[in-house]
Amino acid sequence: ELDAASEVTLINTVPSAMAELVRMGAVPQWVRVVNLAGEALSGELVAEIYATTQVERVYNLYGPSEDTTYSTFTLVRSGERVTIGRPVANTRAYVLDRQYQSVPIGVVGELYLGGAGLARGYWQRPEMTAEKFIPDSFSQEGGARLYRTGDEARYLPNGELEFLGRADHQVKLRGFRIELGEIESVLRRHEQVREAIVLAREQAGEEKRLVAYLVTGDEVKVSDLRRWLQERLPGYMTPAAFVLMEELPLTPNGKIDRKALPAPDFNVVGEELLTAPRTQIEEVLLGIWASVLRVEQVGIYDNFFELGGHSLMATRLISRVRNELHVEVPLSKLFETPTVAGLAESVAELMKGGQGVMYTPIDPAPRDEPLPLSFAQQRLWFLDQMEPGSFFYNISVVVRLSGKLNVQALERSFGEIVNRHEALRTRFEIVDGQPAQIITPALSWSLPLVDLQALTEEERERDVARRAAEEAQTPFDLSIGGLLRTTLLQLGNEEHALLLTMHHIVSDAWSVGIFAGELTLLYQSFDDEQTSPLPA
Repeated sequence: ELDAASEVTLINTVPSAMAELVRMGAVPQWVRVVNLAGEALSGELVAEIYATTQVERVYNLYGPSEDTTYSTFTLVRSGERVTIGRPVANTRAYVLDRQYQSVPIGVVGELYLGGAGLARGYWQRPEMTAEKFIPDSFSQEGGARLYRTGDEARYLPNGELEFLGRADHQVKLRGFRIELGEIESVLRRHEQVREAIVLAREQAGEEKRLVAYLVTGDEVKVSDLRRWLQERLPGYMTPAAFVLMEELPLTPNGKIDRKALPAPDFNVVGEELLTAPRTQIEEVLLGIWASVLRVEQVGIYDNFFELGGHSLMATRLISRVRNELHVEVPLSKLFETPTVAGLAESVAELMKGGQGVMYTPIDPAPRDEPLPLSFAQQRLWFLDQMEPGSFFYNISVVVRLSGKLNVQALERSFGEIVNRHEALRTRFEIVDGQPAQIITPALSWSLPLVDLQALTEEERERDVARRAAEEAQTPFDLSIGGLLRTTLLQLGNEEHALLLTMHHIVSDAWSVGIFAGELTLLYQSFDDEQTSPLPA
């Protein structure tokens, strides 16, 4: 309702709303200063504001409501790197790792805030308050606390903070830990990308894939964007699908609504016309590719990795080729010629030379002598020798269980899994100067039960968090074995928390999936007083 005669020259808004005002040419002529907060600010928007309006200064403000709205700020000039600046007066900012230790300049960690603006906590939510507001070990003041923002950031050499996105936007795909905010940051540097959001989404129960949602200026080709991104990021950080949108959906308070982003169509593989198969080999390979990649259509010149393929899918594809075409194609061939047309030439040459697959039975190795370590186990064993007592390769989870629990059936289920899988009964010793696997024939299993029902709700939550942290940070002795630990915490008559920890030398993400599936089936059977439904 202000007009040109008003003395006010400053407006406060969110970047997405400001971008809309700039696009519409609706920024009032009297505005000289803009404060932007509430969501990430892009350098492109800053440049557009300076270039097309009368604005003389753009400030970027950052802060959660839990720290009284604003915690850091900076003046951003056109062409400069966008940061969230330095803490405001009476505010402290720390970038910490998972052990609550400060990380070096340039290293990514979680941003923690403290100081005079900190809230007391969440109204009538003691467990949430205990989780988010932690003791400030850096302060000399008694009772000082820090708020964990859940945001990823890093300190730059000039002392300013760079915001990288939500910590809970970090995902793990195919063994790689990926910062979605880092991909978004790189995409926003493209001259034709105005806004970028990256999510990990799954389709029809399959493994998750990266999807980029983009608002672009001029017409841009997805293939060009993909190649541009691959020149700046590792292959595993390249999205499998790009969704071009006119605008990103917003929540009522003007922030990007990630839940409203449309599901991608993984079948859309590019802008070029699909080239049909010319030979029977190409036709068979197209079917294999479509099945492995979970897409409906593939052209013989489409790049396997640009369609979302990765090393694990490549292994599956080569296995399917072996089974259906009866030739042993080296995995390296797919990386050298990642198209159906290229791979078909290799298959044809192998068939012409009569180099079919020679199937040989796989016989179990004898268990009465030490067994060698796999290459991955050798690496982990070597690291354990370099730093004994380290907990860095612990795989720890906390599972909340609600409802009536049959503790005996759960304990029996763990025992059955341990005796089904030799890896969980293995220790690692040095034999004749070399590391070797020694498998214990059988183990009896007990599930420790800790009763916390006498504590208040707030005390219980704190105790669960403390025990979970201690469990995750308790090292394993590889030479003794017992590389699986379980503890059951009773929180109420029908409320439990299960702490489970394994060492990475006998387990990985795939193994955890197998473990969870078997535990579910075994518990259901034992709870019904049935025998194990699983094959040997």
